[in-house]
Amino acid sequence: QVKLVESGGGLVQPGGSLRLSCAASGAIYTINDMGWYRQAPGNQRELVATISTGGSTTYADSVKGRFTISRDNAKNLVYLQMNSLKPEDTAVYYCKADSLRALRWYYYWGQGTQVTVSS
Repeated sequence: QVKLVESGGGLVQPGGSLRLSCAASGAIYTINDMGWYRQAPGNQRELVATISTGGSTTYADSVKGRFTISRDNAKNLVYLQMNSLKPEDTAVYYCKADSLRALRWYYYWGQGTQVTVSS
């Protein structure tokens, strides 16, 4: 089992910045890729960014150049630095971990943290 706990959400004005953190615990040695996803009211959950154990990253087109994902494997933390925030970035942000055990993949989610971008 892997447990994920997000933090760092809040209310920010357009153009502002926030940094989200995701702390992993449990069977952390099984974790491969990690990522951030978001879900706005009435919308499906969508990918924001992913990062591999080696540090390779992918981003949704809507956040490229504004958001940066990073991870500290020694501290079992994943971050999402969000700059130049827009009202359309308002959503609940979720951390996800892909865990490989006995040749099977398991997917874990955190409880989510609310990000609201508004003046």
